[in-house]
Amino acid sequence: MDYLIHQTAIVEPENIMGRGISVGPYAFIEDGAVIGDGSVIESHAVVKKWARIGEKARIGHHSVLGGDPQHLDFDSSTESFLTLGDQVRIGEGVTIHRSLYKGQTTKVGNESFLMGNSHVAHDSILGDRVILANGVLLGGHVEVGDDTFVGGGAAVHQFVRIGRGSMVGGLSEISKDVGPHLLVMGRNRACGLNRVGLKRRNVSKQDINALKRFFRELLTRPVKVKSIAKKLMEHIDEESSETIREFLEFFVSGQRGFARSQKKVD
Repeated sequence: MDYLIHQTAIVEPENIMGRGISVGPYAFIEDGAVIGDGSVIESHAVVKKWARIGEKARIGHHSVLGGDPQHLDFDSSTESFLTLGDQVRIGEGVTIHRSLYKGQTTKVGNESFLMGNSHVAHDSILGDRVILANGVLLGGHVEVGDDTFVGGGAAVHQFVRIGRGSMVGGLSEISKDVGPHLLVMGRNRACGLNRVGLKRRNVSKQDINALKRFFRELLTRPVKVKSIAKKLMEHIDEESSETIREFLEFFVSGQRGFARSQKKVD
């Protein structure tokens, strides 16, 4: 036998389970679920038939993965999915819902960590190495970039985008898009760059200085952010780094407005 299943666990026969899997007491795995090699399903966790779990994941006690979206018009017969990458860690009591739409998926990227009692709603897309601290709530269709941290108890409105490398403070209320590499807290208040994160990712001092300038021009004044971002894109050097281009491109799109500085800057 290539896996260890506790005698009280319920594992329905028509699922795909890799090698070296451990299933704890009273866990429930439905027909149709897919679980990658070396994953651990802790006690009382529920893996629905629509879940696709990568290798070496750890699913915490009482978590529910791949449940139906909380949408009044959702048809439970819809064939939609939840996809977790490799080495994802799910804390206790976490809920992640599958997509609203046939053939589509809610997604959590590789090496992400969703701490206890956090919630990810339907059709949200989380990148790699995303951390959601305890009690974080993500509405439907939220996008979270790679290497982003969201602090405990923060709530993120549906359709919001949070750019790569950002840090959202605990108990924040986020209803507008958060640009890449920003530090944001409270109600859509951008405090500046996530400098610690930038240094950890070895972003050059030259790029950090450029990001500071763009932050001031875009987010500290009462300007039309998209228009200014487009103009800045037209004037940057063709050899500018991916970090610079990604930052400006983020502000060219979006439908919800942007988290901005609330300090008055001359």
